[in-house]
Amino acid sequence: MKSPLLSVENLSVTFNHQQKVVDDLSFAIYPGETFALVGESGSGKSITALSVLRLLPNNAKINAEAISLQGDNLLKRTEFELCKIRGRRIGLIFQDPMSSLNPVMTIGSQIEEVLDIHFSLSKAASKARVLELLQQVEIPNPEKRLKDYPHQLSGGQRQRVMIAIALAGEPELLIADEPTTSLDVTIQAQILALLKNIQQQTGMALWLISHDLALVSTIADRVAVMQKGKIVETGLPQSVFNNPQHPYTRKLIAALPSINSCLNHSYQEKHPLLQVNNFSCYYPIRKGLFKRIVDYVRAVDDVSFEIQQGKTLALVGESGCGKTTLGKSLLNLIPSSGGRVTINGITLNELTGEDLRQQRANIQIVFQDPFSSMNPRMLVGDIIAEGIKALHPSVNEAERNSLVQELLQQVDLPADSALRYPHEFSGGQRQRICIARALAVNPKLIVCDEPTSALDVSVQAQIIKLLKSLQEQKGISYLFITHDLSVVAEIADEVAVMYQGKIIEHGTAEQVLTKPKQAYTQKLLNAVPVLENN
Repeated sequence: MKSPLLSVENLSVTFNHQQKVVDDLSFAIYPGETFALVGESGSGKSITALSVLRLLPNNAKINAEAISLQGDNLLKRTEFELCKIRGRRIGLIFQDPMSSLNPVMTIGSQIEEVLDIHFSLSKAASKARVLELLQQVEIPNPEKRLKDYPHQLSGGQRQRVMIAIALAGEPELLIADEPTTSLDVTIQAQILALLKNIQQQTGMALWLISHDLALVSTIADRVAVMQKGKIVETGLPQSVFNNPQHPYTRKLIAALPSINSCLNHSYQEKHPLLQVNNFSCYYPIRKGLFKRIVDYVRAVDDVSFEIQQGKTLALVGESGCGKTTLGKSLLNLIPSSGGRVTINGITLNELTGEDLRQQRANIQIVFQDPFSSMNPRMLVGDIIAEGIKALHPSVNEAERNSLVQELLQQVDLPADSALRYPHEFSGGQRQRICIARALAVNPKLIVCDEPTSALDVSVQAQIIKLLKSLQEQKGISYLFITHDLSVVAEIADEVAVMYQGKIIEHGTAEQVLTKPKQAYTQKLLNAVPVLENN
């Protein structure tokens, strides 16, 4: 039998000498295998991975018999010695690319930095290797993107850059912490195929941390299910997912969304709330000494659709197709290049100043990354109340506080959440806070930009249930931007498929998801991972 590449024996992690988040954990990962650790947000998955590399904050205490890499106990290594292992022998793909990438360094420089630290390459060889890595992770036009900064890339493209940085060190073990969270289904399939291909070529082991059970079932050799700091079930994917033994595993599987759920939707026409006509958003391409405009990136190109009152339109498509740009430009957060956006008969993109500010109460947005969309120095209560102060100044402080408590109750958060900071909450709880903030000004329409992409299946199910419940109670309409077609089936009344800035297919959820007319839509549906028993 093979010797393990990584062996973790009786690992426990305690914060502030009292809160145990990892409890007596033992497991091994073997050369060339894919080991998946799955569980809900807050179960201790990421903390376990960070413990192996000793990347935890100062208030965390690690206790373990050993954490061994090919027999070498990492707990006995100095910080200087660990720096030679991190990024070289063990690579790590972090969950949130935007907060993990350096915002003031180009993506080419950040990949090159890894090569400079761990390899002795010439400048030309280093640049060639950077280009090769960007091509491997499917970054379009890599030669042109070398000098781009992280904010100039889409969420999915940033994640691909993170993967390229992790692969640059040619590690023996790659720890992938939710590596495909922000990727659309087709690119997700390509990235997984890429990682599998690299494994076969190099013998690299892959430790996959994920809440996506369907994805795990397609790639993992072994699966361990984690709950409250403990591994409660482990085995082959077929055994764990087709015949789960632990109640917690059964609960996770039951929470999985299904494409077939769109068959249960009854569809009735209602009055249009939002009407978008021939809408475009172009970015100029400037070249030469005087930076003259030579062409445009047509991020959103002559798009038309409407959203009915109390209905949900899902906007789906691959990363970089223009979904988020469309969502932001509808709210005038990004300037449009043409067309009309009308809500209740008022043309939004013709408004300026105070008139536009007042209309912001009618249309709100829930961003993809809840943590970076909140001020980390503000209390949650103040974050939720901020919109009320700005758009409804006649509401006094006592009424505002009462509204905040009511909103927290509506999104199933405890009352004392108002007196805590965003970093004190899990990912799912932060997203609930952002939903409460959007609801605070009584909007008619909420643009939901990938609101469940970073959430585990059970929390995702809760957020979907919450959004549907709020829609029934308040008659809110949603523009639901996502790449997860299974989630679309659960929540959407209508679906619009976007490709290269244009809407190429539009219909009811049942029509688009079960009888697609376009080959591109069929390609998206074919790439959706599913459990074998689903």
